[in-house]
Amino acid sequence: MIDAKKSALFETGFNLYLTPLIRSSFSRLLGQGVKAIPEKPVLFIANHSSWWDGLVFFYLNRTVWHHDIHMMMHEEGLKKHSYFRYLGAFSINRQKPKEILTSLQYAEALLKQGKSVVLFPQGDEFHLETRPLAFQTGIAYLMEHCPEVPVVPLSFYYSFGHQQKPDIWIRQHEPVSTEEIGHMTRKEKTLYLQQLCTEQLDSLKKTVISENSDAFQSLGKRRK
Repeated sequence: MIDAKKSALFETGFNLYLTPLIRSSFSRLLGQGVKAIPEKPVLFIANHSSWWDGLVFFYLNRTVWHHDIHMMMHEEGLKKHSYFRYLGAFSINRQKPKEILTSLQYAEALLKQGKSVVLFPQGDEFHLETRPLAFQTGIAYLMEHCPEVPVVPLSFYYSFGHQQKPDIWIRQHEPVSTEEIGHMTRKEKTLYLQQLCTEQLDSLKKTVISENSDAFQSLGKRRK
């Protein structure tokens, strides 16, 4: 497993690159319910359809949440883009079952140290319209071992509208009540979250198709 080597200095420097990249690559970055989360740590989960997803998380954390954030990332991808280690990325290798457990235990330790963790429960990057989202059980493992940590789901939807560049629509949902599903088995928890996040993503999709952005705010505006 490749662990994180987070550097505040590198993170600050990377933000000077990431912020203009986000703003120049997309027509709009729209968010609904995207707000600061006073509880720390938090376990963030989201659908995974683009290599932008991780960068969007770093951007939102830098501009909205301000948590000590870490992110689980494929070992192959982290080897290729090793600089993500300095942003808080650590690896998982799903081809080696023992290493999966090692990575989950590493994430558990981070949460117990008060650091927030980003997890893409699908495990791999899938087309945006793939249904169901087909979650792996790692999220349920972390919920069982860190029941006091709130799970905050997000939905990401990328869409071309009426501009040359695409939009990103983001919806931050209310935390999942770990108490309500605490009696479930690990498989049942996984299926529950899979269905919940699938429904949330489909709801966002309908909003995007209707082009109703009234309840959304711009997350990409430059500060005055």
